Amino acid sequence: MKHTLQSLILFLISAAILGCSSAPTKRGADAWMGYTEKGKASFYADKHEYQKTASGALYQHDLKTAAHRTIPFGSKIEVTNIHNGKSVVVVVNDRGPFVNGRIVDLSKSAFSGIGNTSLGLLNVQIEVIE
Repeated sequence: MKHTLQSLILFLISAAILGCSSAPTKRGADAWMGYTEKGKASFYADKHEYQKTASGALYQHDLKTAAHRTIPFGSKIEVTNIHNGKSVVVVVNDRGPFVNGRIVDLSKSAFSGIGNTSLGLLNVQIEVIE
């Protein structure tokens, strides 16, 4: 136990010194303003239509919504396709994706607004704008 505690303390000190960049440590949506992240975006399969999301809202293909692991529900994020520069603004109302390398799951209409759904995945940058 003592060794584990020492390791944890050492890790926290190292992270503070090195300026580890990750999600904001403050609570509330305001702390997230301007937060950016790059990675892969996917979109919801048809089987999820009208299923309840983590926020309690029903998922609908035609709404501009998204899932992110940590950005607060109700936050608006701009998702930009790195390849073609097209962007879409979505509201976070679900949690996920839980697949390594993916940072956001988009509604089908949001995904098709910035890329072709036949691709399955897009390289994107997200930014919290509200």
